Amino acid sequence: MVVFPPGTGGFLNPADIVKSLGIIKEGMKIADFGCGHGYFSVPLARRVGNYGKIYSIDVLPESLEAVSSRMKIEGIKNIKIKRGNLEKEGGSTLENENCDIVFITNLLFQTENDQNVIREAKRILKPEGKVVFIDWRQDAPIGPVGKRINPEEAIQLFQNENFVLERKFFTDNYHYGLIFIKKS
Repeated sequence: MVVFPPGTGGFLNPADIVKSLGIIKEGMKIADFGCGHGYFSVPLARRVGNYGKIYSIDVLPESLEAVSSRMKIEGIKNIKIKRGNLEKEGGSTLENENCDIVFITNLLFQTENDQNVIREAKRILKPEGKVVFIDWRQDAPIGPVGKRINPEEAIQLFQNENFVLERKFFTDNYHYGLIFIKKS
């Protein structure tokens, strides 16, 4: 169950979401696509432990600087910061079939080629690896104006790359969540 801390107004609580998914285990390698300021990277790093690795990837240097600052403040050592354009082939700079899970959170509203982002996730995922996809609900009264991907469109984008929808999950009042499995 996802619990909203007092004063959040029912907004995303990354630590609770990471815990409630039940799929993140110690020792995993996870890529956080479009990591922003590391809101998911930090709780993911705690969850995978010292033998796990989080790859925080973003195209904006200021976002990566924010992640680096959070790592120092919170004493986290298992996040690897990478600058990359996820819309380009090989843009994550990670090796093929390297990760157990890829997180894609609030990213596609700002990309031009959504399919390339999904394709890059597929490339770096191990066989049967998973994508945790969280994005803005179209009816949310807050968030970006303009492009928003609805769940049906997201499912189609992932199916185009041979992903299978494993399940939907609750995130908050403004987003939706989907988990996909990579199939051969």
